Amino acid sequence: MTATSNAYAQLDQWIDAHFDEQVKFLQALVQVPTDTPPGNNAPHAEKTTALLSELGYQAEQFPVPEEEVKAYGLTSLTNLIVRRPFGPGGKTIALNAHGDVVPPGEGWTHPPYGAQIENGQMFGRATAVSKCDFSTFTYALRAVEALRDQQHLPLKGNVELHFTYDEEFGGEKGPGWLLDKGHTKPDLMIAAGFSYQVVTAHNGCLQMEVTVHGKMAHAAIPDTGVDALQAAVHILNHLYAQNKLYQAITSKVEGIKHPYLNVGRIEGGTNTNVVPGTVIFKLDRRMIPEENPQEVEANIRQVIAQAVVEFNQGRASDSQVSIDIKRLLMAHAMKPLAGNAPLVNAIQNHGGQIFGEPIPAMGTPLYTDVRLYVEKGIPGVIYGAGPRTVLESHAKRADERLNLEDLRKATKVISRTLLDLLS
Repeated sequence: MTATSNAYAQLDQWIDAHFDEQVKFLQALVQVPTDTPPGNNAPHAEKTTALLSELGYQAEQFPVPEEEVKAYGLTSLTNLIVRRPFGPGGKTIALNAHGDVVPPGEGWTHPPYGAQIENGQMFGRATAVSKCDFSTFTYALRAVEALRDQQHLPLKGNVELHFTYDEEFGGEKGPGWLLDKGHTKPDLMIAAGFSYQVVTAHNGCLQMEVTVHGKMAHAAIPDTGVDALQAAVHILNHLYAQNKLYQAITSKVEGIKHPYLNVGRIEGGTNTNVVPGTVIFKLDRRMIPEENPQEVEANIRQVIAQAVVEFNQGRASDSQVSIDIKRLLMAHAMKPLAGNAPLVNAIQNHGGQIFGEPIPAMGTPLYTDVRLYVEKGIPGVIYGAGPRTVLESHAKRADERLNLEDLRKATKVISRTLLDLLS
């Protein structure tokens, strides 16, 4: 069966008729904080379960054991799956969005968890990434079910909503945990993203924690100590020098340029009048799809080790620094699987019609949960209600926002795509 233009129009009409309800659904999701860290996200899963129940959907709850969550660095974590069967013989399509977010930070002109609407935009943390797609996916699915029931369509396959809560930590206890435990095994998947492009590839990410050990001393007699901060600065200069070298390593994937490195957190010392004995910094190394992750990590470790050797050169043995390096995350790049063509074609077709402009298939410098599905051989793409770009969305910055017309249109694209796949 091939869906008709009349069927697509009916989906669009259902979404328009229920759009105010969808916006309120999203507001309720945004208004429950999910700052990660600390990652106390089970309460949001409870709220989501209750909201879905009001719509007639039963969300299966999969709490990750407390000891695993604590060891992971979070406080509480419950993953959700909603399963909706359409008929035997078809594929199972998963729709994944994550509810965890980075803390709001400073500089907001709207309450970060207020979900206020102004000039057609909703402001708040996770409005664009990616609680918006809790609503996009839910209401797209509802539209398809309403059309099926009204027209008695012979659809086949299944749709699953996967709502998870650890994307900011890498997804290992979210989608990774659900897949490893055998709680789900979809044939295709779509993950939360931006509505103006369908993403088929993304960067990998290596995160590491480096601890520099020196020796504390009174600032009045600094020669009796070993300044760990000076050593850390020396190491950081070596690392930052790598960024210039990375510019020569270019990716062939449209939307991805070259590798880069960022040091996002540094702490150390005990007081202004004390030579710092310990300094800890955390680095983030983005890897393009063409890079080998093991080689990237080996190179970073080598650069740090060489910097330490240089710093210690000529110093007495009791005046040298030492280091510890801990890998925090190794997220592999997402590479396209051949089976993603039905997803890409449907989204580009319907996105072009609804947005009135071509929807490119491209890569993104982000890293996401989708890689965990792809690593299991499940073809996937990234597409959702976010704005045109990460920069435009203010994701991970103050005043994150979502254009509500993007939400409406992306919901229509997803519903039409689901109808194609289930037909």
